[in-house]
Amino acid sequence: MPGAFQYKPKFVDIRVKPPKADEPEAPPDVFTLKPGERPCDHAGCRRAATARAPKSRDMMNEHYWFCQEHAAEYNRSWNFFAGMSEGEMRAYQKDELFGGGRPTWEMKAGKFSRESAAFNHRFRRGEGYRDPFDLFGRGGAQSQVRPEPEARLLGKLERNALAELDLDVNADGPKIRTRYTELVRRLHPDANGGDRAGEGRLQKVIRAYQALRKAGMV
Repeated sequence: MPGAFQYKPKFVDIRVKPPKADEPEAPPDVFTLKPGERPCDHAGCRRAATARAPKSRDMMNEHYWFCQEHAAEYNRSWNFFAGMSEGEMRAYQKDELFGGGRPTWEMKAGKFSRESAAFNHRFRRGEGYRDPFDLFGRGGAQSQVRPEPEARLLGKLERNALAELDLDVNADGPKIRTRYTELVRRLHPDANGGDRAGEGRLQKVIRAYQALRKAGMV
Protein backbone atom coordinates (compact mmCIF):
# COMPACT_ATOMS: atom_id res chain seq x y z
CA MET A 1 0.00 0.00 0.00
CA PRO A 2 1.42 3.43 -0.84
CA GLY A 3 2.66 5.49 2.10
CA ALA A 4 0.08 8.23 1.48
CA PHE A 5 -2.71 5.83 2.45
CA GLN A 6 -1.16 4.41 5.64
CA TYR A 7 -3.39 4.57 8.81
CA LYS A 8 -2.28 6.97 11.54
CA PRO A 9 -4.09 7.00 14.94
CA LYS A 10 -5.78 10.26 15.79
CA PHE A 11 -5.23 9.95 19.59
CA VAL A 12 -2.05 8.90 21.31
CA ASP A 13 -1.86 7.15 24.69
CA ILE A 14 -0.20 9.72 26.95
CA ARG A 15 -0.34 7.76 30.22
CA VAL A 16 2.83 7.92 32.34
CA LYS A 17 3.24 4.19 32.22
CA PRO A 18 1.45 2.76 29.24
CA PRO A 19 0.64 -0.94 29.47
CA LYS A 20 2.99 -3.38 27.91
CA ALA A 21 2.03 -4.97 24.69
CA ASP A 22 1.44 -8.40 26.32
CA GLU A 23 -0.26 -7.02 29.53
CA PRO A 24 -4.09 -6.88 29.52
CA GLU A 25 -5.58 -3.44 30.23
CA ALA A 26 -7.23 -3.10 33.71
CA PRO A 27 -11.01 -2.60 33.70
CA PRO A 28 -12.29 0.82 34.74
CA ASP A 29 -13.04 1.33 38.48
CA VAL A 30 -16.84 1.12 38.73
CA PHE A 31 -16.75 2.25 42.40
CA THR A 32 -15.17 5.61 41.69
CA LEU A 33 -17.21 8.30 43.48
CA LYS A 34 -18.73 11.02 41.38
CA PRO A 35 -18.64 14.68 42.41
CA GLY A 36 -21.04 15.28 45.31
CA GLU A 37 -21.23 11.63 46.39
CA ARG A 38 -20.11 10.45 49.82
CA PRO A 39 -18.55 7.09 50.54
CA CYS A 40 -20.33 4.32 52.43
CA ASP A 41 -19.49 4.30 56.17
CA HIS A 42 -19.15 0.52 56.22
CA ALA A 43 -15.52 -0.50 56.64
CA GLY A 44 -13.89 -1.43 53.33
CA CYS A 45 -16.86 -0.44 51.17
CA ARG A 46 -16.06 1.74 48.16
CA ARG A 47 -19.63 2.30 46.95
CA ALA A 48 -21.48 5.60 47.13
CA ALA A 49 -23.74 6.09 50.15
CA THR A 50 -27.41 6.46 49.23
CA ALA A 51 -29.22 5.71 52.52
CA ARG A 52 -28.84 6.94 56.07
CA ALA A 53 -29.52 5.23 59.40
CA PRO A 54 -29.56 6.60 62.97
CA LYS A 55 -26.50 5.85 65.02
CA SER A 56 -28.37 4.87 68.21
CA ARG A 57 -31.63 5.28 70.11
CA ASP A 58 -30.23 8.30 71.95
CA MET A 59 -28.72 9.86 68.80
CA MET A 60 -31.66 9.87 66.40
CA ASN A 61 -30.45 13.08 64.73
CA GLU A 62 -27.01 11.67 63.94
CA HIS A 63 -26.73 9.16 61.11
CA TYR A 64 -24.49 6.70 59.34
CA TRP A 65 -24.46 6.78 55.56
CA PHE A 66 -24.50 3.42 53.77
CA CYS A 67 -24.94 2.01 50.33
CA GLN A 68 -28.14 0.06 49.75
CA GLU A 69 -26.57 -3.32 50.56
CA HIS A 70 -25.01 -2.26 53.86
CA ALA A 71 -28.08 -0.15 54.83
CA ALA A 72 -30.21 -3.29 54.56
CA GLU A 73 -27.66 -5.25 56.62
CA TYR A 74 -27.60 -2.53 59.29
CA ASN A 75 -31.40 -2.41 59.48
CA ARG A 76 -31.64 -6.19 59.95
CA SER A 77 -29.39 -5.99 63.00
CA TRP A 78 -30.92 -2.79 64.40
CA ASN A 79 -32.81 -3.16 67.71
CA PHE A 80 -34.32 0.07 68.99
CA PHE A 81 -35.08 -1.42 72.44
CA ALA A 82 -31.62 -2.87 72.98
CA GLY A 83 -30.55 -2.45 76.61
CA MET A 84 -34.08 -1.68 77.88
CA SER A 85 -35.98 -3.77 80.39
CA GLU A 86 -39.49 -5.09 79.76
CA GLY A 87 -40.99 -2.35 81.94
CA GLU A 88 -39.05 0.39 80.17
CA MET A 89 -40.18 -0.95 76.80
CA ARG A 90 -43.86 -0.91 77.84
CA ALA A 91 -43.55 2.58 79.32
CA TYR A 92 -41.95 3.88 76.12
CA GLN A 93 -44.63 2.29 73.93
CA LYS A 94 -47.38 3.77 76.12
CA ASP A 95 -45.78 7.20 75.90
CA GLU A 96 -45.56 6.92 72.11
CA LEU A 97 -49.19 5.81 71.90
CA PHE A 98 -50.72 8.59 74.01
CA GLY A 99 -48.25 11.44 73.64
CA GLY A 100 -46.35 10.74 70.44
CA GLY A 101 -43.11 10.69 72.40
CA ARG A 102 -43.39 14.42 73.06
CA PRO A 103 -43.17 16.01 76.52
CA THR A 104 -46.50 16.95 78.11
CA TRP A 105 -47.43 19.46 80.78
CA GLU A 106 -50.34 19.63 83.19
CA MET A 107 -52.97 22.10 82.05
CA LYS A 108 -53.61 23.70 85.43
CA ALA A 109 -52.56 26.80 87.29
CA GLY A 110 -49.59 26.64 89.63
CA LYS A 111 -50.06 26.53 93.38
CA PHE A 112 -48.92 30.13 93.83
CA SER A 113 -50.43 31.60 90.66
CA ARG A 114 -53.03 34.37 90.58
CA GLU A 115 -55.65 31.98 89.20
CA SER A 116 -55.13 29.57 92.10
CA ALA A 117 -55.31 32.36 94.68
CA ALA A 118 -58.52 33.73 93.15
CA PHE A 119 -60.15 30.30 93.15
CA ASN A 120 -59.20 29.65 96.78
CA HIS A 121 -60.65 33.03 97.74
CA ARG A 122 -63.96 32.27 96.01
CA PHE A 123 -63.99 28.76 97.45
CA ARG A 124 -63.67 30.02 101.02
CA ARG A 125 -66.57 32.39 100.40
CA GLY A 126 -68.66 29.62 98.90
CA GLU A 127 -68.53 31.08 95.38
CA GLY A 128 -67.38 29.85 92.04
CA TYR A 129 -68.30 26.19 92.49
CA ARG A 130 -71.42 24.10 92.50
CA ASP A 131 -72.26 22.04 95.60
CA PRO A 132 -75.93 21.00 95.24
CA PHE A 133 -75.61 18.33 97.95
CA ASP A 134 -73.63 20.58 100.33
CA LEU A 135 -70.74 18.09 100.42
CA PHE A 136 -68.34 20.76 101.67
CA GLY A 137 -70.75 21.92 104.40
CA ARG A 138 -70.40 25.54 103.33
CA GLY A 139 -73.66 26.05 101.52
CA GLY A 140 -72.17 26.79 98.10
CA ALA A 141 -73.47 29.68 96.08
CA GLN A 142 -75.26 27.36 93.71
CA SER A 143 -76.87 25.37 96.54
CA GLN A 144 -78.26 28.57 98.10
CA VAL A 145 -80.05 29.63 94.95
CA ARG A 146 -83.50 28.11 94.81
CA PRO A 147 -84.42 26.84 91.36
CA GLU A 148 -87.23 28.72 89.74
CA PRO A 149 -90.43 26.72 89.30
CA GLU A 150 -90.86 25.42 85.81
CA ALA A 151 -93.59 27.10 83.82
CA ARG A 152 -96.64 24.95 83.17
CA LEU A 153 -97.14 23.70 79.66
CA LEU A 154 -100.44 25.29 78.71
CA GLY A 155 -102.31 25.46 75.46
CA LYS A 156 -103.21 28.63 73.66
CA LEU A 157 -106.79 28.56 74.98
CA GLU A 158 -105.70 28.34 78.63
CA ARG A 159 -103.07 31.04 78.19
CA ASN A 160 -105.60 33.42 76.61
CA ALA A 161 -108.07 32.68 79.39
CA LEU A 162 -105.53 33.54 82.08
CA ALA A 163 -104.57 36.70 80.21
CA GLU A 164 -108.26 37.67 80.09
CA LEU A 165 -108.30 37.44 83.90
CA ASP A 166 -105.01 39.39 84.12
CA LEU A 167 -103.20 36.36 85.62
CA ASP A 168 -99.86 34.76 84.79
CA VAL A 169 -99.38 31.14 83.71
CA ASN A 170 -98.44 30.01 87.25
CA ALA A 171 -101.73 31.11 88.85
CA ASP A 172 -103.33 28.31 90.90
CA GLY A 173 -106.99 27.46 91.44
CA PRO A 174 -107.68 29.67 94.49
CA LYS A 175 -106.06 32.66 92.85
CA ILE A 176 -108.14 32.13 89.69
CA ARG A 177 -111.41 31.94 91.70
CA THR A 178 -110.56 35.03 93.69
CA ARG A 179 -109.77 37.02 90.56
CA TYR A 180 -112.92 35.80 88.81
CA THR A 181 -115.14 36.81 91.73
CA GLU A 182 -113.50 40.22 91.89
CA LEU A 183 -114.05 40.92 88.16
CA VAL A 184 -117.67 39.72 88.18
CA ARG A 185 -118.52 42.01 91.08
CA ARG A 186 -116.85 44.93 89.37
CA LEU A 187 -118.35 44.43 85.88
CA HIS A 188 -121.89 43.24 86.71
CA PRO A 189 -124.57 45.90 85.94
CA ASP A 190 -126.07 45.55 89.41
CA ALA A 191 -122.78 46.70 90.88
CA ASN A 192 -122.66 49.76 88.55
CA GLY A 193 -126.12 51.19 89.06
CA GLY A 194 -127.50 49.58 85.91
CA ASP A 195 -124.59 50.68 83.70
CA ARG A 196 -124.21 48.02 81.02
CA ALA A 197 -120.91 49.31 79.60
CA GLY A 198 -118.95 46.44 81.12
CA GLU A 199 -121.19 43.61 79.91
CA GLY A 200 -118.92 42.79 76.96
CA ARG A 201 -115.89 42.34 79.21
CA LEU A 202 -118.02 40.42 81.73
CA GLN A 203 -119.01 37.85 79.08
CA LYS A 204 -115.33 37.37 78.19
CA VAL A 205 -114.41 36.87 81.84
CA ILE A 206 -117.15 34.25 82.29
CA ARG A 207 -116.04 32.35 79.16
CA ALA A 208 -112.40 32.44 80.30
CA TYR A 209 -113.32 31.09 83.73
CA GLN A 210 -115.38 28.29 82.20
CA ALA A 211 -112.46 27.35 79.90
CA LEU A 212 -110.14 27.11 82.88
CA ARG A 213 -112.63 24.95 84.80
CA LYS A 214 -112.96 22.65 81.81
CA ALA A 215 -109.15 22.33 81.69
CA GLY A 216 -109.14 21.29 85.37
CA MET A 217 -107.24 24.33 86.55
CA VAL A 218 -109.93 25.48 89.00
